[in-house]
Amino acid sequence: MGVSAPSRPLRRPVYIASFGSTEAAEPTEAVSEVELAEETKDSQVRHDFPLAGESRQGGVSDGRCFTITFAAGRLEQTYALIRGFLREQGYGDVPVPADLAELRAFRLPPKLRHQLSLFGEDGYVHNPVKILFPPPGAKRGALILELHNERAPGHLLRFHRRG
Repeated sequence: MGVSAPSRPLRRPVYIASFGSTEAAEPTEAVSEVELAEETKDSQVRHDFPLAGESRQGGVSDGRCFTITFAAGRLEQTYALIRGFLREQGYGDVPVPADLAELRAFRLPPKLRHQLSLFGEDGYVHNPVKILFPPPGAKRGALILELHNERAPGHLLRFHRRG
């Protein structure tokens, strides 16, 4: 005679959090698009570069370079996230590869990848943005985004690893 297993629910319960107030919201004044653009401009990484040791949106800054790793499972999705992030943070005018196939054209050949210090970065580089492929063995589908502080003294030399 078999022992019957206790019945379990087929699905896990879902809890929905509500962060809004339960009181009726008071009407607010209309904000013009110019004021909204100025507010978002102040919070963008390009216009308000994070200080040394500051962490923002999952990335870390040393005052000169803001580094953040994106990983969405597949490189196509990861690259789409990076392009959206660049637009949101004020780097929409910086030319970047149109798609993943074009980005892969900037990848170092396999024989040179282990010698990164001799041949430069493994990925796309255009001042002040670097989109780099992670070293072998890193999280699959990840890309590293480095944003450099254009207002820092000696920025251009440090960006190109000359100073």
